[in-house]
Amino acid sequence: MILITGATGNNGVEIVRLLAQKNISARALVRDSKRAGAVALPHIEVVEGNFDRPETLLAALVGVDRAFLLTPSSERAESQQLAFIDAARQIGIRHIVKLSQFGADTRSEGRFQRYHAVVEAAVRASGLACTFLRPNLFMQGLLNFRAVIAARQAFYAAAGDAKVSIVDVRDVAEVAVAALTESGHEGKTYELTGPEALTHTEMAEHLSASLGHHVAFVDIPPEAMGEALRGAGLPPWQAEGLIEEYALYRRGEAEAITSGVQDAIGRTPRSFNAFARDYAAAFS
Repeated sequence: MILITGATGNNGVEIVRLLAQKNISARALVRDSKRAGAVALPHIEVVEGNFDRPETLLAALVGVDRAFLLTPSSERAESQQLAFIDAARQIGIRHIVKLSQFGADTRSEGRFQRYHAVVEAAVRASGLACTFLRPNLFMQGLLNFRAVIAARQAFYAAAGDAKVSIVDVRDVAEVAVAALTESGHEGKTYELTGPEALTHTEMAEHLSASLGHHVAFVDIPPEAMGEALRGAGLPPWQAEGLIEEYALYRRGEAEAITSGVQDAIGRTPRSFNAFARDYAAAFS
């Protein structure tokens, strides 16, 4: 049995949908089953669990031999994932596929990269078989700007002219499903990027072509981006982490193009142009 944690987030939903399409039985771990309509699909068993209450994880893991590990991004993510690893070891899980982050490293200046590296090390130390997926910035993250794009025909970030090898969540989900259902991925770390590195201005140009009207990217100072993120309701830890992330982009630490998607599933990753076409309605 396969367990998908973080099942109601973008990545989790895509993975659950793919498993259902392939008629593969799995469990979707959610905090509240009443809000799990997106993953209430054929072959999918919805179970409740809370990362802040490890005893609920033990119950959800009974009978599971493979798990996809993902938690919401928060200051508790590291401790939550470490608790999950301990529960998985107790139950006897055979294989953990962890959604990590591009450039995960305990020495990174970005808190996201640091905590993911700590959790990767804990999975390795547990003795469980593991696969680490390290995606770059998600294309679907631009959907967070859709209201601003619709209202102002522009989006804003402290990105300058940095190039980022942005990746489609759908490709990440396909790699995750392959790692969970096929042999040969154990012990692998896949750095996942798109086929090209783009500036945010170039992303705006692709969106303009797909939407049929001009969309501009407006570079703003990191301080202004931080104020906007906090004003939008992001907790301080998350907002500060995103500012650190964009500083990494500006230093060129997210522009490398990797073969991770090709290595894992045998095809080239989706282009940003394809994403812009496929999601044009969502930005309108």
